[in-house]
Amino acid sequence: VHWQSVAAALAARSAFTVVSGGPGTGKTTTVVQIIALLAGLAADQGRILRIALAAPTGKAAARLTESIRQAAARLPEELRALVPEEVTTLHRLLGRRPGSGQFTHNALCKLHIDLLVVDEASMVDMEMMAAVMAALPEKAALILLGDKDQLASVEAGSVLGDLCRRAERPGYRAETFAWLEKNTGYALREAAGEGGEIDQHIVILRHSHRFGPQSGIGALAAAVNAGDQERVENVWHDYTDINRLRLKSASPADERLAALILTGYRPFLELYRQGPEGKNDPWCRRLLEAFNHFQLLTPARHGAWGVEGLNHLTAMILYQAGLIAASEGWYVGRPVLVTRNDYSLGLMNGDIGLTIPADAAGSEDGGLRVVFQAASGELKKISPARLSEVETVYAMTVHKSQGSEFEHTVMALPEYDSPLLTRELIYTGITRAREKFTLIGCRPELLSAAVRRRTRRASGLGKLLG
Repeated sequence: VHWQSVAAALAARSAFTVVSGGPGTGKTTTVVQIIALLAGLAADQGRILRIALAAPTGKAAARLTESIRQAAARLPEELRALVPEEVTTLHRLLGRRPGSGQFTHNALCKLHIDLLVVDEASMVDMEMMAAVMAALPEKAALILLGDKDQLASVEAGSVLGDLCRRAERPGYRAETFAWLEKNTGYALREAAGEGGEIDQHIVILRHSHRFGPQSGIGALAAAVNAGDQERVENVWHDYTDINRLRLKSASPADERLAALILTGYRPFLELYRQGPEGKNDPWCRRLLEAFNHFQLLTPARHGAWGVEGLNHLTAMILYQAGLIAASEGWYVGRPVLVTRNDYSLGLMNGDIGLTIPADAAGSEDGGLRVVFQAASGELKKISPARLSEVETVYAMTVHKSQGSEFEHTVMALPEYDSPLLTRELIYTGITRAREKFTLIGCRPELLSAAVRRRTRRASGLGKLLG
């Protein structure tokens, strides 16, 4: 069964569709085909389909923008023009009113759209989803994309998880699978069942085009997701793209840890030393792309293996190696993460910027600038003096990494067990890696404890859905 075609058929049939699947299962490709299909059907009727694409964070919006462009490029030329390339954050889409917690678009002032696509829906909390639904016109369609097995939102609720709680075993009623068989040509009787009304609108994409049979990342993620502790323990020996290091402490004196960090961040920092050749913007874009090749993740904020400890440790290692000029304060090469929305600067919580010399930013006043890339691809170069809510981001929490991917992801386990260490968190950290994953820490046995522990949230949505 080609489940992407099933998803397109369901989206054409109803005003609400959920498309869930792990990394590389083709969620973006599927939604581009769905958009082209729905926009084409509207055009045949003499209508222009008003489409909005959105994601919870600026980083997720930027990633979706690039993915949409790549997927749309594979469409026939006459369909390509029907697919919008602009992706915004949910806050910008709804028009957040600074300081009020309210939105311009709401139940009394609806969005002017016919179709809304929301990516990374696992990150959307209950309050934000309620705001989206209130602002959605009555006849508009909604498509949610995401990985149901990832971490739930930081704030209250587990919307995507609740919607997909029975989706592992499709429960398409007789009328649903009969319609799908007729319109897709696929025999779907194995997906038949007596699912609830919401289950008739959900499709799970199961085949990963990124993690094939030779992928240790895919095998490890699958074992963690299944709660198979024995497989999680043994899988490391079978593949070359996953590795774990048992370290005595988080210290610059640990040669293996220092080598890991230097190998990861040296190429990015060497690009700084080369400086721009000709125009500055292409160099800035190369810097931002190079920074995404390697990332330290951790479940915790505090402690030696938390964000604060790992950021300090990494800065010290890079400083001692002569790759950065300072280990504290503002310096060329410092990566920063925006921790609170700043509407005056057009920066959102989760945006990542890199510190560059002001002359490389096209300014002649000396000093430093921090360059950010918006979802539209536009570069913003901002003085550090204007950035009050930022932190160094050699390391970030697994929660903050959602919506991002890195060539090599290193995840650190903390010194002590914690309720934060759950199967969903480990799975999310692993699946941020595209080519290589490394697990580090002083207590690797905590991995088994995390695999046993599921995230439990009592939002009430599951009961309402039946």
